[in-house]
Amino acid sequence: MSGGRRPLPGRKIADRRVRVDRPHSPYFRYTGPGQLVAKQAASLPLTPTGRFVFRVRSVVFGRPLASEEEIGERLAKKKALAIFSSDAISSSAYATEEILRVLIVAGAAGALAYSIGVSIAIALLLTIVSFSYRQVCRAYPGGGGAYIVARTNLAPIFGLIAAAALLIDYVMTVAVSTASAIQQIQSIVPAAYDYRIEIAFISISLITIGNLRGLRESGNIFAVPTYLFVVLALLIVAGGISHIITGSAAPLPPQPDAIPLGNEPLTVFLLLRAFAGGSVALTGVEAIANGVPAFKKPEAKNAGNTMIIMAFLLGVIFVGITIVAHAYAIVPSVDNSGGPTVVALVATTVFGMGPMFYLFQIATALILFLAANTSFNAFPRLAAILAGDGYMPRQFSFRGDRLAYSWGIVLLAAIAFGLLVLFNGDTHALIPLYSVGVFVCFTLSQAGMVKHWVGTREAGWWWRAMVNAFGCVLTFVVLLIVTSVKFQSGAYLVILLIPILVFLMLFIERQYSSAQRQLAIRSDYVALPPHREERVVIPIPGITRAVIQAINVGRSISHDIRAVYISEDPDQASRMRAQWDRQVPGVPLVIVESPYRALVGPLLAYLDVLDRAWPPDKPEPITFIVIPEYVARHWWERILYNQSSKRLRTILIGRPHTVVVSAPYRREEEARFDQSAPDGSSEP
Repeated sequence: MSGGRRPLPGRKIADRRVRVDRPHSPYFRYTGPGQLVAKQAASLPLTPTGRFVFRVRSVVFGRPLASEEEIGERLAKKKALAIFSSDAISSSAYATEEILRVLIVAGAAGALAYSIGVSIAIALLLTIVSFSYRQVCRAYPGGGGAYIVARTNLAPIFGLIAAAALLIDYVMTVAVSTASAIQQIQSIVPAAYDYRIEIAFISISLITIGNLRGLRESGNIFAVPTYLFVVLALLIVAGGISHIITGSAAPLPPQPDAIPLGNEPLTVFLLLRAFAGGSVALTGVEAIANGVPAFKKPEAKNAGNTMIIMAFLLGVIFVGITIVAHAYAIVPSVDNSGGPTVVALVATTVFGMGPMFYLFQIATALILFLAANTSFNAFPRLAAILAGDGYMPRQFSFRGDRLAYSWGIVLLAAIAFGLLVLFNGDTHALIPLYSVGVFVCFTLSQAGMVKHWVGTREAGWWWRAMVNAFGCVLTFVVLLIVTSVKFQSGAYLVILLIPILVFLMLFIERQYSSAQRQLAIRSDYVALPPHREERVVIPIPGITRAVIQAINVGRSISHDIRAVYISEDPDQASRMRAQWDRQVPGVPLVIVESPYRALVGPLLAYLDVLDRAWPPDKPEPITFIVIPEYVARHWWERILYNQSSKRLRTILIGRPHTVVVSAPYRREEEARFDQSAPDGSSEP
């Protein structure tokens, strides 16, 4: 592999120069005996169509990245906050509205008097959960969040339950965030409601492309809308509270499509329903713990600090918007009426209907669209970890050209868009399916962390265990509340889906484990030359260059070689026999007449006959089926050739004691055939 040496004459008499030819150098880097590192040129396509597709992919997704460039794709805290926190922060745009939609049935006094208390209770829960997940980042810097914690400390089945709940929640995040973003657009362009599915498709497609380009690229794309929303939302909160302090806050006139005030009694159950509705504000909190490896070093510290910043921003914006909505007596609009959202009405109290209002609505819509980006980073990473553990198909652990987990990204986009179509892009129809899975993960992860601290007993373990234990009890109570309140509204679907996903993951793991046991060899096994005989069977359609090449391949495998010609026409079979004996001497031809015009069945039956005719006292031989194939130059030609070969290969693969070999013939080999013709003719 190191190349050949060719002596060349020098400029002067008796001078000699040596040119070292290294044929591998354009494609490989030689790092030692029998060890090469492939360069990018080794992966470039060879066909014109392949090169065209490669150029298009490079423009859309960017140039391929080498594995050693992964460290450069890691995120600083500023970009990580935009990528991993957009889901949690953006939930402040609809969490207050979900609280008010429940409390409004008790009348204005009930809605306006208790919404602040409910939001503060949710903010306290957010604080506890955030500090708990900060400890998860510290204890498990490899990522995986609730799945890794529950699997390691509790039992594998609890890890799978957490993983299933997370996967469902990530899909729901994309669907709910996209639907809510379209609602924000409706607040300034009511006609957008009629095109919500088309808008959803475009937005999900753009986010998918952005994530397929890689983490750093998506951070550059998504940082500006996230920080724009945060700044404008904080301005609204500050402006609204200053109006309240100065006494200039006055109730807004009711909207024509506002929800009518109810007269139901204000009960504990109603407050719990409001709490369950507003708990969607906590979705996305766990995404940072799942994506710790995406941070720059020190990964755990940067992820933990980002978690605290995210929780602080979310808590201030969420509670602040609720306080302003209370002060101005804002009432949500009827579902699907196209009226302004609560956050849009809150924005008008500070910005009016001027340019800043429209800028805030655009920023809100953008961050809600980009909130899906949190799932597009967390879902593929969790799927890759599950695939590495054998619970999901292995292709989910493969990285694409841009070091992104492409399979997980594409699957998430497809399922989320299907949900939006199924629920007609209605946010309030999707919300009941939301947040149940989140609290399942919160509870399991914190229970696992309690066991982790008790087991490790490192410095400060007792107070860390107490924090996680308190959070575990609290989130478990909230899980019971959210599940019972939302059960009939759609939460039962999540409760059914979690065990189904767990069963599928266990089934996949069982298949992989079974295959691994079957393929495993003993540690003391030494591979020796084969001790079984080999024979070659070549199914032929006639005498062609491809068939001759297949025969030559078969001759290199074994001396026991025969061709099989299946024909429905006896006269044609007789002509084939005469031509074969004349042009291919030394290779037996077996003609199988097929009056029922079948191809695969007679061939399989013939192979079975060969097996039964083998002496029972000898080990059964390995049968090599060499299939001649013609390789077309263009992709559009390939539908015209090799269809029978594909059928044969599909059916024969997996047959006992059988190896299927493809013998492709290319037009480029025509010159070699012509030169090998014994009589100098143009045919071999």
